[in-house]
Amino acid sequence: MTGSVPAPARQEPGPGAAAPLPVQPRLGVSGMARWMWRQLTSMRVALFLLLLLAVAALPGSVFPQRSVDASRVEDYLRDSPQVGAWLDRLGLFDVYTSAWFSAIYLLLLVSLVGCIVPRTQQHWRASRIPPPRAPQRLDRLPVHLIRRVGMPADQVEAALRATLRSRRYRLRTDQPPGVISAEVGYLREVGNLLFHLAILTLTVALAWGYLLGWRADRIVVVGSPGFSNTASDYDTFAPGPWVDPTALQPFSVRVDALDVRFESAPGAQFGAPRDFVAGTTVWTPGNQPRQQTLAVNAPLNFGGASVYLLGNGYAPRVSVRDASGRLLYRQATPFLPQDGMYRSLGAIKVPAAAPQQWGFTGLLLPTAFEGPSGPDSAFPDLRRPALLLTMFEGRLSPSGRSQSVYALDTTALRQLSDAQGQPLRLWLTPGQTVDLPGGRGTISLDGIDRWAGVSTRYDPAKPLALGSALVALTGLVASLLIRRRRVFVRITDTGASEGPGPACLVSLGAIGKGEDPMLGDAVSRLVTRALGSGQERNAGS
Repeated sequence: MTGSVPAPARQEPGPGAAAPLPVQPRLGVSGMARWMWRQLTSMRVALFLLLLLAVAALPGSVFPQRSVDASRVEDYLRDSPQVGAWLDRLGLFDVYTSAWFSAIYLLLLVSLVGCIVPRTQQHWRASRIPPPRAPQRLDRLPVHLIRRVGMPADQVEAALRATLRSRRYRLRTDQPPGVISAEVGYLREVGNLLFHLAILTLTVALAWGYLLGWRADRIVVVGSPGFSNTASDYDTFAPGPWVDPTALQPFSVRVDALDVRFESAPGAQFGAPRDFVAGTTVWTPGNQPRQQTLAVNAPLNFGGASVYLLGNGYAPRVSVRDASGRLLYRQATPFLPQDGMYRSLGAIKVPAAAPQQWGFTGLLLPTAFEGPSGPDSAFPDLRRPALLLTMFEGRLSPSGRSQSVYALDTTALRQLSDAQGQPLRLWLTPGQTVDLPGGRGTISLDGIDRWAGVSTRYDPAKPLALGSALVALTGLVASLLIRRRRVFVRITDTGASEGPGPACLVSLGAIGKGEDPMLGDAVSRLVTRALGSGQERNAGS
């Protein structure tokens, strides 16, 4: 005989026995992935990633970057080999192209997209749903007003509906006569979504500008041939990772004149710059040369590239000859200002000298005077210019590595001394020639020119970034100022008469989304505009 075996009866734990532990549900792989996606697309994580990206960008302004100045990176690695090697492994010399910075950037983009898309869908569905029906007990709402009006109920309802529509309230259409449901403030969420979408677009624009943009700087002496828009013609050139330096937009710029004005009236602003204006001649393919004005806030525009005027200074024109009178060096050498009085430092390098090369470190004083601590300048304009030089001889570039044209590497140079054994000091004024010690030759200051510091920048994403910033500001203002409110009205015909016509009782309730301290005042103004001033009873707020 066959049959089913009965299941064993469930044994209840005895009085002293421990209860069995509850079995916890397991998320599994799909559940864990869903949880991680929800965390990544939350607003809290998006704000954290935005802050983390700002912190991750800080090393790019602390440590030299290869994309900006590779020689400074090499100097850092040479001076601090152990620390520099670890920093290089961590990508701190290539911050903006490192794997960890790119990972934070991509996570931020994914987080913003994952946050915006569902909220947009949710808001689209919510905007198509009519306002809810009016509750029976309006006195339970945060704001409740009751007013007796000496008008027919249908006229009161029509006036309230017209006023609500003029205030951009959406009305429910399937309510019975005497009942109104209205809602306003849908643009608050639209502003919030616009803000996040603009932040996403701005993030993409910054990446686009970094990858395809470039920046180059050049010091141009007034009256010199100028420069062309080629990488080799700039003093510094910082291209983006996807920039082809051989495909830059062709144009040339020459600085013909530079008008600089300083404050000359005694006072706290004495010597302060007032205006920098450069007269230039520009060439573009297929066009005749034309004169244009370059000022601090008026750049030269060449399609997507713009040339800005960033600074100015002085370039002494120096001639150096050997003992036989052979010209070894003649050109205008830019000196860099060190303070507001244009006390400028520079270097003059004469590699043509033999048997040893010559180098001079110089101090240019536009309005020279002998102060308590040594030579100084009293005014930034050329009123009493002087050039103070110290001479070295030896090898100008012992390591063969590139070096700054504004500084002198003295590791393989010997400083010359005067007859008293003190470091040699040569004091020159415009038009003056002095003899070099030991019959080596002469050096003369032929004149002092001005130079203009220009910066050429190309950023294809600049219009998109500007537009995104404006949209983000608009969306932020909308999300902060627009209030989400619901207004419900019940109109009851009292059957009594006030004056010549019938009367009705208007009960109005309102509720806002979140804190809305101005809700009561907004409702009072709404009723006053629709029904005029009258006696009303505030039943709650």
